[in-house]
Formats: sequence, structure tokens, C-alpha cells
Amino acid sequence: MRWLISLTLLLLLAACIPRVTPPRIPGAVQPPAGRQASEDPATRQCIADLRREEVEFRQLPDRTFEGGCMAIGAVQLTDIGTPVTNLGAMTCPLARQFARWTRESLQPAAQQWLGSPVRRIESFGTYACRPVNNREGARLSEHAFANAVDVAAFTTADGRRITVLDGWNSPDERVRQFLRAAFQGGCRRFNVGIGPDGDAAHRDHFHFDMGRGPYCR
Repeated sequence: MRWLISLTLLLLLAACIPRVTPPRIPGAVQPPAGRQASEDPATRQCIADLRREEVEFRQLPDRTFEGGCMAIGAVQLTDIGTPVTNLGAMTCPLARQFARWTRESLQPAAQQWLGSPVRRIESFGTYACRPVNNREGARLSEHAFANAVDVAAFTTADGRRITVLDGWNSPDERVRQFLRAAFQGGCRRFNVGIGPDGDAAHRDHFHFDMGRGPYCR
């Protein structure tokens, strides 16, 4: 009988001890249960493509955030043959197309119109949890899904720095032609391309994303 009383007391005591939950990172939530994006066949093929094309990158964990923003099946490019500033999380298809655009469109355009390769690309970044053009009430931008990249400037091997803001309507025809060739090459590789002729919000950069398209302006 004594052992039964002791067991009952232990059970009552255990019921009174509060449960300890793991700490939560502000703004981040757990991704939905089920198969992760890295296990998806399309993502596996994309990863294989990056490796075959000798693009250096690191895979990132799937993350979702409050407000509907997320970075699923994302990578971070570390070496595509040309240094790039401010690259964060990118969906694998976006990263693959960005590396191809740099290699197959940007560098040939630089050689053709500037006579010098690009040695540095300046970007405004990739992932950002915000609406389109930061307009209140607008739908989420593709940046909110790590599915867009903004490109702002280029530095050539001979020391020139060419910005989209100053170069798009530059008095130097070679600079203008270079930027237009680079932009059109992006429109052929990404689903969406928006530049200075698209709207005032893009007067200083090229926006490329893998959302709904085709759209090039």
C-alpha cells in the first residue's frame, strides 16, 4: 500500500511541473511539416546543374517568416566567376539563372561594347520581406520569397564603374549599348526583367526574378 501512495504522489508532482518550450527566434516560424524543398526533384536537379557548371554555393535551410515571407529551397552563391556584392538567399533556379546570365550575357556584352570584362557586380540584394516597390497594401514582392535580385552597377577590368542610374542614358553610346545588351540578356534568362524604362522605382537598377512572366520592360 505504501508504494501505491508514493506512486500517486509522484504523478501529482509531475503534473505540476511546467513544460519548457524551446526559445523562438523573433520573426521566424518553423516551415510546414512534410518534405523539404531540398528533397524536391526540381531542386535536386538545380543543385546538380550548379555543381556541373562549377558554381560555388552553399545550401541554406528552409525558412518561413511572419507576413507570408519565406526562403524555401534557397542557396547563397559564393563564387560564380565574377565577384558580386550583397547576395543573400536566392531560390536555386534564380541563382542558376543569375550565374548563367553573368557568364553568357553580361561578360560577352562587356567585351563587345566596352572592350573589357566585368570584374565586379554590385547588387542591391536578393531576399527582403516587403511588398512590391515598398508600397503599403501591395502584394508581396518576389524578393519576399528570395526569388529576385537587383543589379545596380558594374566595375570593369580597366577601372571603369558603370551604374544603371547614370549609364542608361549616358552620352557614351558604348555604355548605353552595354547596359541594354546586359538587360536584354537578363530578360531572356529570367521570367521577369524590369529596368529604367519600366518605372521610376527601377531607374537605378535591373530587377530580375523568376516569378510570373514573361515580362520585360
